[in-house]
Order: sequence, then C-alpha cells, then structure tokens
Amino acid sequence: MRNQPTVSSRQTMRIKKGDTVKVIAGSQKGKTAKVERTDAVKGLVYLEKVGLIKRHVKPSQLNPRGGTKELHKGLPVSNVALVVDEAKGKTAKVAYKVKDGKKVRITRSNGKEI
Repeated sequence: MRNQPTVSSRQTMRIKKGDTVKVIAGSQKGKTAKVERTDAVKGLVYLEKVGLIKRHVKPSQLNPRGGTKELHKGLPVSNVALVVDEAKGKTAKVAYKVKDGKKVRITRSNGKEI
C-alpha cells in the first residue's frame, strides 16, 4: 500500500461521521460539506457531494450497456477543518478533555464542547 497516507495508531480521528467540515486545501478548497464516513487506517474522510469522480464501466451481464458511474474519492483528514459556526463558516481545531469521567471533544480556540 504505497503512497497511501496512514494515521498512527496513537492518533485519533478528530473528525467524526455527521460533522460539518470545510475543505481548507486542495482543488475543492472552500467547500463546506457533511462527513459521510471516515477511514482511520488511510486517514481519509468522505464528504457529501465533494470529491466525486467519474469512472467508465465496461459492459457486463449485470450492466449490458456499460457507461459511467460516480465514485467518492476520500480527502485526507488534514485537508479539512471542523466548522464551529455554520452561519459565519468559522472553523476550529479539535482537542479532547475528560469531563465527568467521559472523553469529550472541545474546540481549541475557545474551549467550548462540540
């Protein structure tokens, strides 16, 4: 598995499924979307309607006409930032804190719980 970004076993994915994130690097920079799924081993996040690519499909017995289909291409987790204020589109880094015996996510900028 060369050329695949990997996340160390010590690191955790600070972006979770259902979070709203903003793309901060790459060709999709500036777009805001919701996280569909994450892949912690490869360090990728899959966003709704962002990172779609088209692939040609050869004709087969199941699909006799062939054609094209859209696939999701994962974005590296380092290229997205969590959106804290959806109205302003403000982003923040994520940290963890133990509160009442449970591990919770907080924003690094102001310490508010996510």
